[in-house]
Amino acid sequence: MNDFTENLSNGGHTFAIVNQKGGVGKSTTAVNLTAALGLLGKKVLLIDLDPQGNATSGFGLTKQRERCVYNALIEEIPLRDIIEHIPESTVDVVPATIQLAGAEVELVTAMSRETRLKGLIAPLKGDYDYILIDCAPSLGLLTVNALTAADGLIIPVQCEYYALEGLSKLLDSERLVKTHLNPDLGVFGVVMTMFSKRTKLAQQVVDETREFFGDTVFETLIPRTVRLSEAPGFGQTIFQYDPTGKGAQAYLAFAKEVINRG
Repeated sequence: MNDFTENLSNGGHTFAIVNQKGGVGKSTTAVNLTAALGLLGKKVLLIDLDPQGNATSGFGLTKQRERCVYNALIEEIPLRDIIEHIPESTVDVVPATIQLAGAEVELVTAMSRETRLKGLIAPLKGDYDYILIDCAPSLGLLTVNALTAADGLIIPVQCEYYALEGLSKLLDSERLVKTHLNPDLGVFGVVMTMFSKRTKLAQQVVDETREFFGDTVFETLIPRTVRLSEAPGFGQTIFQYDPTGKGAQAYLAFAKEVINRG
């Protein structure tokens, strides 16, 4: 266990799921980790902070709506007024729409621009075991807000060429936020995604990532499966779409690791 996880309290945790590189399984991880934690009896809030809204549609929620997380950030509407409950679960979602793309520009001149999300989350911390933030694939003000609000980072890394490329910029951002805005921030864990036993490259990337990040890398490897790719198109989590498949088993094992580590 690393120093950061040893310092986590026993209360509710807020984690930003972040990687500025696209196509690494970030939203897939946000959706299915949220669902898995819910299945394990945890009360979970997922905040979709990506203008693409993949976490929103991943839970079958429409992106055509009057209010979303944008209205909370810019108009300071309480998150509680925007939350959507997922039926027959212990999961809530704060949805996003393409309107959120404008928040990057509008926040530039806003007061407390880096701490808007932290302030919005504060009244809800006691209501949830976990608050997860699905970040945009960038290191702009939206992601800075997520890093400022989070207790730690969960970084998905895909088992493909150039997997670690660009992560130094993410870690630089983490250090800057830690220094100036959120002294308790740290890397909670790294999760390997799109793993294929059929290729030597995948295992090489896992080994390289473990050498770089040490024991922050989770043991669970998220497999590359067609089912995981298909599920979002049906507005379903992997536990609805293919509950007995390898993807569901992996995300459930990953969620157990998150619980045990935190």
